[in-house]
Amino acid sequence: MIKSGDKQMGKKDNISSSVIQRLPRYYRFLSELEKEGITHVNSGELAQRMRSTASQVRQDFNCFGEFGQQGIGYSVKGLTKEIENILGLKNRYPAILIGAGNIGTAIANQLTFENKCFQLIGIFDNDENKIGSEVAGLTVQSILSLDEFCKNNHVETAVLCVPKTAAAELAHQLYKLGIKSYWNFSHYDLKLLYPDIVVENVHLSDSIMQLCFRITQSTNIDKQ
Repeated sequence: MIKSGDKQMGKKDNISSSVIQRLPRYYRFLSELEKEGITHVNSGELAQRMRSTASQVRQDFNCFGEFGQQGIGYSVKGLTKEIENILGLKNRYPAILIGAGNIGTAIANQLTFENKCFQLIGIFDNDENKIGSEVAGLTVQSILSLDEFCKNNHVETAVLCVPKTAAAELAHQLYKLGIKSYWNFSHYDLKLLYPDIVVENVHLSDSIMQLCFRITQSTNIDKQ
């Protein structure tokens, strides 16, 4: 049986970033197990999929409550639901996206079709060639209409798919409109401006360099 005890799911302070980063992977693997018709899984089996250890799996879950039952393991359906609650995937936060270029278009499609926790309600750009076009079922609006749109709609989150040079001024505008959570692809450190915001930075170039490092390391090992 899954027991959350006196700990409120997702409300505990001082959860390490590494644990938070693993939660979506747990959710993904558990969702796959559920589709396969598997009803229970133990920490060792989850650890194999995570390329981790059973002890690490148990420690991660203990940050949020007591899950599973000795000798039986975890209910796949129950644990999936608990992690869904921890991550807040059913909240459907209203979001806007700024920058309807290649990256912005790809992100908009992901938010519209594959995402559970955000509802994309507006897309904006300053390029006259993009304004009026359709992306992910929404009409791209002029950045000049951003203030009015945000005042007339409850916007929780902004997705920034703009150049670094445009991010600071844009963040200032959004912050004044009361938006304090960001999915940031701009490579600009928004926390320097506003320490009280919630931001998830995505650096695609960092990911590419990490891949390059792994390939280089693998090649060097093969040569030894």
